[in-house]
Amino acid sequence: MTPKERLRKRLTTARAFTERLFEDFHSPEEWTRQVCDQTNHALWIAGHLALTDNFFLTQIAPDLAEPRDEYQTLFGVGSQPVADPAHYPAAATVLEYLRDRRAVLLAAFDALDEEAMSTPTPDGSPDFLNDIGAVFETAVWHEGMHTGQLSVVRRSLGHEPVNAPQPQA
Repeated sequence: MTPKERLRKRLTTARAFTERLFEDFHSPEEWTRQVCDQTNHALWIAGHLALTDNFFLTQIAPDLAEPRDEYQTLFGVGSQPVADPAHYPAAATVLEYLRDRRAVLLAAFDALDEEAMSTPTPDGSPDFLNDIGAVFETAVWHEGMHTGQLSVVRRSLGHEPVNAPQPQA
């Protein structure tokens, strides 16, 4: 397995696990449940991961990015999640954007060769995103951080732990 193949597997496995956890959220109140004040809820996590994938696209294929100003306000870095479902779009709408942005990000990933992974990111990129490969590595650890938060919210709803599902080939 090449390093790029390994990285793609991590990207798809991380997202498959996140998607599995999302399956247990049903009502608007469950989607916006906070374990304690100011913590991230499932809907915020879904919107934030979508925005992050879109940001990653600005680093590697800006023409494929699809910014949403409303989502930036609701789910961007520094936004404060609130437990009021009326404050947010419907979960299905947010999940649609999440899935679209990941599909586009993976398509951009697939279009790159191994050599392209060492290409520097554009001027002004965060220091930790020094090259294209770092963008995708960051996508994996960033997802894992928020999936841990999602797992805690899910467990607070009374669900048992799940094993990580395997992504579709």
